[in-house]
Amino acid sequence: MTRVVLATRNPHKVEELREILADVCSELGLEIVGLDAFGDVPDVVEDGVTFEQNAMLKASAAAQTTGLPALADDSGLAVDVLGGTPGIFSARWSGGKGDRANLELLLAQLGDVRDEHRSAAFVCAAALVMPDGRSAAELGHFQGSVAREARGGGGFGYDPVFVPSGQAAGTERTLAEYAAEEKNAVSHRALAFRALVPHLKEHLRP
Repeated sequence: MTRVVLATRNPHKVEELREILADVCSELGLEIVGLDAFGDVPDVVEDGVTFEQNAMLKASAAAQTTGLPALADDSGLAVDVLGGTPGIFSARWSGGKGDRANLELLLAQLGDVRDEHRSAAFVCAAALVMPDGRSAAELGHFQGSVAREARGGGGFGYDPVFVPSGQAAGTERTLAEYAAEEKNAVSHRALAFRALVPHLKEHLRP
């Protein structure tokens, strides 16, 4: 097995990526591990101005620190009527007060916005950096809209207010109401990392 480090300390994200890339991990003999497997790894300052830049910063640092091929992602919610924000500031939209505060602030900002103008997209950049410096990055966009209230107990972040496009009228669910396997089949992270698969095959095939 070839170990590949995902630049996160969140075990949920590690497990989610293992599910998303299960086929390619089996094909290439890859084992995805998180940063917790390597002890005290310093945090990376995410000072990029795009999702791609921040994902690349995290993957580069993980590759340099561990000496292994490294994956990372950076994602957020881009609301059209807000000019694409929260965007790269999604996790810190309320000033670092956490997911609940982020949701409440966003819903308050959109309180008077009509349903037809609440379109949004989850955006994810996935990056691969090899120990020798070779790298690649891909983007995934997941279209939807912002609900008027939070619903569902699954997922994290903005999932409880994000309604994916393409659902039948009257049956719309937020992403937090999706089962984990449903989300992993269609999400922005799934789209971005699956777009990265050709690069994984190019750089990590035995």
